Amino acid sequence: MLNQATDASEKFAQNWTAEILKTAPLIAPARQFIYPRQIAGEEDALARGALQLMVQPANGGAFLATCALGFTNSKMPTGVFACPNPQEMCAVAGGYAYIVDTIQPEHCTHIEMKPVVETHLLVTQGLLLFVGFHSMIAWSAGGIAWETARLSWEGVRIIGIEGNTLHGVGWNLLTDREVAFQVDLLTGHHQGGGFAQPPQRQKS
Repeated sequence: MLNQATDASEKFAQNWTAEILKTAPLIAPARQFIYPRQIAGEEDALARGALQLMVQPANGGAFLATCALGFTNSKMPTGVFACPNPQEMCAVAGGYAYIVDTIQPEHCTHIEMKPVVETHLLVTQGLLLFVGFHSMIAWSAGGIAWETARLSWEGVRIIGIEGNTLHGVGWNLLTDREVAFQVDLLTGHHQGGGFAQPPQRQKS
């Protein structure tokens, strides 16, 4: 059975707490961090809105984390999740996923998948799984563990997990049907799936 990130029955250990703020704090803490940090192509990210978190790490004072929304569509996920590394926090804001080191909040990894449409805790494998429209990325205690190749033309649906094998389906453009795939959760290698390049026309 797949354990979704919203299921509280099994969690990663964490040595921090975070409160999602509905409004900016009246008294802001001395430490404040904005994610993503200034990078090309994200200059206007905060104009879309942001997820604001008051984070209390195991060591050091609290800090305010402002995480820019990736997309304003209400269907894009937003939330806070524990990571395989207990001092790391995952903040998902409108489909953008940020991994923040709560002890050194200036260290933040912006997951390249845009958007992340689902987040799953795979506690047995020690992985935080990010699912996009075409592929998956797994985050371990040491960073990115693996990324699958493309699984679908558009849309990935997870069916469940048996042992270290994830079962799902991806859409095939050529047949307009979902095709089953399996992903090895230890390596990220997959079999099956709906993504296939259209055949090349031979030149006459």
